[in-house]
Amino acid sequence: MQQVRAVVAKAKGAPVEVVTINVPDPGPGEAVVKIQACGVCHTDLHYREGGINDEFPFLLGHEAAGIVEAVGPDVTGVAPGDFVVLNWRAVCGECRACKRGDLHYCFNTHNATQKMTLEDGTELSPALGIGAFAEKTLVAAGQCTKVDPEARPAAVGLLGCGVMAGIGAAINTGAVTRGKSVAVIGCGGVGVAAIAGSALAGASPIIAVDIDAKKLEVAKKMGATHTVDSSKTDPVEEIARIAAETYPGADGADVVIEAVGRPETWKQAFYARDLAGTVVLVGVPTPDMKLPDLPLIDVFGRGGALKSSWYGDCLPSRDFPMLVDLYTQGRLDLDAFVSEEIGIEDIEAAFDKMHSGDVLRSVVLMDGGN
Repeated sequence: MQQVRAVVAKAKGAPVEVVTINVPDPGPGEAVVKIQACGVCHTDLHYREGGINDEFPFLLGHEAAGIVEAVGPDVTGVAPGDFVVLNWRAVCGECRACKRGDLHYCFNTHNATQKMTLEDGTELSPALGIGAFAEKTLVAAGQCTKVDPEARPAAVGLLGCGVMAGIGAAINTGAVTRGKSVAVIGCGGVGVAAIAGSALAGASPIIAVDIDAKKLEVAKKMGATHTVDSSKTDPVEEIARIAAETYPGADGADVVIEAVGRPETWKQAFYARDLAGTVVLVGVPTPDMKLPDLPLIDVFGRGGALKSSWYGDCLPSRDFPMLVDLYTQGRLDLDAFVSEEIGIEDIEAAFDKMHSGDVLRSVVLMDGGN
């Protein structure tokens, strides 16, 4: 067992604390990872606010990259010294999704069996089974995905959650390709990643929708060809107008990605797609939200597909190395998602910056997290 510094949320709404925690030596199927960098995600804030569950205390952090320090006796997929991006989809290989070949829908993903604890022995609940706002963390070995060791940890660690969710919502769930038009409603970190993924796939036009001018400027830098300020303009009408400029007669975009997670914006996405188009919901709603009043005849008459995107429908072993390779080739600018680099003591301030919209991602740097 080792003792390391880590960021813990002890009670609902209370400021996080940097404390000493106990990290067990890895058992069967487990690995200890020395964290180099970890992004500050909205999900971490949701945990702190009790929006996920009430299993306090939480060990926060999950968008991380680092070096495998030790593995359990039966682990063969990774070894000490491997540079890895952590993921929360360690597929089981046994559930009905895995057995039919849909590993990206695994219904029984793995986490470490042993528990990390506070010094007094209180068990911690690691965020998304990872808990990476820590100098070291214990995870299931399948949560470690080997990638190019020359890649920058602060950038590629973001594939562990938000960036992968957005890129995957476009490429995997939405099946965005060259010759398709795309609109993205909500240009936070996930939405901007969906724009980057759409640009990577060759889509055009790519229409960014938000009410924040700063976010729309970032969206343009990441590949949006058009922007719509939905506080001033009806986004449904404007998306249809822009799409028709490229594809005469279009009634909307081929794929509309909703990255907010609200009934109002989902309804906009539904009506902003072309006939037989696709809506992708990647924004995460709260449990109390309900689908908007929507005539069933409109669902039938417009055809197409209404999809949800879980983790960008990614398979980490397939998608992480590919995207890291595109990053090292200069074809995917993951560095652009890193708004600032901070220390482990600065996470509360990073949560505040989320509300102001000043950052795509604050990234906590540990030792070697350049």
